[in-house]
Amino acid sequence: MTTLHLSKLHATGNDFLVLLALDAEPPLAAATVEQLCDRHRGVGADGLITISSAGAGGEADCTMTLQNADGGEAEMSGNGIRCLVQAWAERTGRSEGTVKVGTDAGLRAVDFGPGDREHIIVASVAMGGAEPIAAPAGWAALGVDPGRPVAHLSLGNPHTVVAVDAVDAVDLLALGARVPDVNLEIIEAGPERDAVTMRVHERGASLTEACGTGACAAAVAADRWGLATPQNGEITVHMAGGDAKVRLGAELVLTGPATYIATIEVPT
Repeated sequence: MTTLHLSKLHATGNDFLVLLALDAEPPLAAATVEQLCDRHRGVGADGLITISSAGAGGEADCTMTLQNADGGEAEMSGNGIRCLVQAWAERTGRSEGTVKVGTDAGLRAVDFGPGDREHIIVASVAMGGAEPIAAPAGWAALGVDPGRPVAHLSLGNPHTVVAVDAVDAVDLLALGARVPDVNLEIIEAGPERDAVTMRVHERGASLTEACGTGACAAAVAADRWGLATPQNGEITVHMAGGDAKVRLGAELVLTGPATYIATIEVPT
């Protein structure tokens, strides 16, 4: 029997297990990840992140391997990478600085500093740009009103953003289950002029309290559609788990907190 030493963290309610395995070869078996992330029979999380030096090379300080709660691999997570940096900071004892992380979506630089209490950091992630992509499989069959604003965007992983009148009036669980290959965000304007409110159904994780790459996609779409007016170049995205800010531009920058919860030993 072996023992996994995991940290549990969350970023605006989007929670992850983080495995520091600098000498190991990720990823873990999908069945192991699914069991660990099960909220009733495991530790519980939206996904598992392995921090490794394997394949980092070049400018990267480390490499992130991200697996969703169903065990499948994902390219990038704006919330997950903040949790990775918080775990890295807890491990190294650093309170601020920059960590360069290799991901399947490319190199990401994360600047971080202390939050408003112990075990919290505030981190800003250079997220790259948002690129248009094709609609996901099954999208046409949903019968979405063709007059409703919709954007299909990649932030290194696929997103579909839909503007709605009221996010709480939508059965997002049912809708998201019909397009499982995309991260589906629904957004409404406000309540502030420079903000939108978002709900998300994540690929491989179902409904979650927040999504960092989704917040970026939502901000880009809201700016394009005039749903929000940026203040100092930023749009605030309100999510069930908390708020994040997205600075618009060719290089999107996502800023928000990450919180260390506990360290856990799990026999496998």
